[in-house]
Amino acid sequence: MPVGFRQGCFEDAARSKWDGSGPRPLSWAAWYPAAEDVVEQELRAGDTTAAWFAFGSAAPDAPIGQIHRRYPIVLLSHGTGGAAFHLEWLASDLARHGFIAVAMNHHGNTTTEPYRAEGFLAWWERARDLTVLLDLIASESAFAGHVDLNRVYVAGYSLGGCTVAALLGAITETSRFERSPRNKNFGRGPREFPDLADHLPGLLESSAIFRDSWARMSDSYLDPRVRAALILAPGNSVLGCNEDSLRSITTPNRIVVGGSDFVLPVALWLHERLPTSALDRLAPEAGHYVFMPEATEAGRLANPACCIDAPGVDRRSVHQHTAALAAELFRAA
Repeated sequence: MPVGFRQGCFEDAARSKWDGSGPRPLSWAAWYPAAEDVVEQELRAGDTTAAWFAFGSAAPDAPIGQIHRRYPIVLLSHGTGGAAFHLEWLASDLARHGFIAVAMNHHGNTTTEPYRAEGFLAWWERARDLTVLLDLIASESAFAGHVDLNRVYVAGYSLGGCTVAALLGAITETSRFERSPRNKNFGRGPREFPDLADHLPGLLESSAIFRDSWARMSDSYLDPRVRAALILAPGNSVLGCNEDSLRSITTPNRIVVGGSDFVLPVALWLHERLPTSALDRLAPEAGHYVFMPEATEAGRLANPACCIDAPGVDRRSVHQHTAALAAELFRAA
């Protein structure tokens, strides 16, 4: 099945940009079943790390395929400091299997714009991003009338896995970047923002927009339209979730993690608390960044940690295996 590709940007008028200069942007990219006669071409991402990765082909702005009137939709959430295109391998495969797959660039936490500490600290805003995006994709885009809102699924990688958990009903109690007696998993920041915790006190003092977001930390971001979820290498922030809220989740979900991933203990912790989860543990050599796109030589030179896997790990094979698990999960739901 040919794959079409579109991208765009909505606005969430109910929330502001972190700098207060306008509504919160909802930048997105979509892969979808296209008409049979379209011509695919190699895609190029527009973020600062685009040269590090190789992407597949699709037909830009192609007509939507007419095999079905409506298609199931999968919302995708990238890892911290990542981009929508980092899940292109999964989105494209899902599109070839009859899904509309729409990935976000989460404001302030994406390589498509300058990093902001607020975007890394207030990760719960990501869940709201996907809920609002679903509303707008289904009603105000080229996909209006083509989205089956009875078949809504989500997938997320690393911090995107935490985003997925929030959409299923997980409630955040503590931030891992705030020093407090109840925070047993304090961290100063991820590799993309290593001094993140140092920014928190100043933002709470100086930014009303950030204070408002911080006050929403423990709100529910449950979206009852989600029928199943794929969680790839869930990030450490999920450890700040209320355990009772995790145990109350009934939506089918699947956790996939590498055997040598530094978040493997987190994945196991989460699996033990999600009553409807299945756990897929990849090869012992597979690390955290195996879910990133296949790397170019430029990427291997610029960022070997993200772009070079351990000997014996075939990133393409991992992607194919994981995409097959996703399609199986979503179809079963």
